[in-house]
Amino acid sequence: MISKTAVRGLIATSVIAAFAAGAFSVNHSLFAHAAAANAPTATVSAAPSAAVVLPDFSSIVERNGPAVVNVSVTQNVKTGAMMPQIPGMDPNDPFFEFFRQFRGQVPHGGVPTHGLGSGFIVSPDGVILTNAHVVDDASEVTVRLTDKREFKAKVIGSDKQSDVAVLKITATGLPTVKLGSSSAVKVGEWVLAIGSPYGFDNSVTSGIVSAKARSLPDGTYVPFIQTDVAVNPGNSGGPLFNMKGEVVGINSQIYSQTGGYQGLSFAIPIELATKVKDQLQQYGKVSRGRLGVTIQEVNQQLADSFGLKGPRGALVNSVEENSPAAKAGIASGDVILKFNGKQISSSSELPALVADVKSGSSATLEVWRNGSAKNFTVTVGEFKESKVASSDSPNQEHGRLGLALRPLNPQERQQLGSKGLLVEEVSGPAARAGIQPGDLVLSLNGTAVSSVEQLRTLLAKSGKNVALLVQRNETKIFIPVNLG
Repeated sequence: MISKTAVRGLIATSVIAAFAAGAFSVNHSLFAHAAAANAPTATVSAAPSAAVVLPDFSSIVERNGPAVVNVSVTQNVKTGAMMPQIPGMDPNDPFFEFFRQFRGQVPHGGVPTHGLGSGFIVSPDGVILTNAHVVDDASEVTVRLTDKREFKAKVIGSDKQSDVAVLKITATGLPTVKLGSSSAVKVGEWVLAIGSPYGFDNSVTSGIVSAKARSLPDGTYVPFIQTDVAVNPGNSGGPLFNMKGEVVGINSQIYSQTGGYQGLSFAIPIELATKVKDQLQQYGKVSRGRLGVTIQEVNQQLADSFGLKGPRGALVNSVEENSPAAKAGIASGDVILKFNGKQISSSSELPALVADVKSGSSATLEVWRNGSAKNFTVTVGEFKESKVASSDSPNQEHGRLGLALRPLNPQERQQLGSKGLLVEEVSGPAARAGIQPGDLVLSLNGTAVSSVEQLRTLLAKSGKNVALLVQRNETKIFIPVNLG
């Protein structure tokens, strides 16, 4: 059985070396001409009232095409060529530099890599929406308009949980799109996408809405809009329009066995994206509510087992200890039927509703337990992401390291004989500096750290360069990190 995987319809599939940045190689065998069938054509008589008129998208494209932009990114990747080898050590590792005097000099340098995506302008002064994965770890972002003008873009904020990023270019009087309502979208209605698949700027594709509120196995809470609109690498971050010419989603992912379009594409609802944009612009990060439960869909068999009249709600399969849900009395086996009075038809609807509630606010839950409905009141907590949404805002610098950290537990402290923060995941500046999962961060700029909040406080007071004292196995070394 072939495994099917949801993949990003993204820039990562087309990485181009710096010396080939202006070139685009095409395999002409991929572009086969469609031959006309020789079979006889059947003529079908139909009453004039039964005639089907296909939609004409030309006016939508003419009006909105200029507001859809090409987004190209550059990232410097270190090379390992000509480097002396130290057994068991990665040449890109900062500890490799530490031991270089024993094995000779290590040359510095890197090869810039390039990738493409799409975006769309939402305000005349140059605010642009795109996908977070389009601009992940980018050292430089360039936006090109349909009139061929190019601008260096600043990443105002990027939120991986929703896959939404906000860019800003210095310009005025720019064309913009009109934002619509994703909740008003109906399954079966016509939609179209404009973007830059494989670098072909302002390409238009169309289809219908296949489903709503789709949850994907990618760890996010986004209730995706599923369509059969052709979306390919480079379309990521581009707009999905309804027949009124309003943006109802941001094209984000495809479902494919090959990495290319196979009839299943997914868009982030524009209303969710707008909420993320507003928080990124105002705070530099996104705050979400949290219950502290894991849930699953209720099928007919489960509904019968729990005595429900039909498959609906979100089945709680585990509750985190000391979480808001646990303190409110929610237990494994409960089926959440309503949240703040809103009925939960599918489990995928609950995370978005909870995320929309401010931390510290009270929320009501209607829960099915032991054959009857019960009401609970919960004080919603704050969702803690492994990585804080990044921001270039000077008062939000704590999110720029790109580290997912946790304090050591007592057993680990005893085993290692030291305190510090354990690195669980790495991205951005920390990854480029060579920090790896499993490293122990002991201090920042000479100040010992023992909690994530303390590290954030120190970062907020730091400049664009910091020195982290890192322990790996028995070796300690200061690693300089350029926060950019």
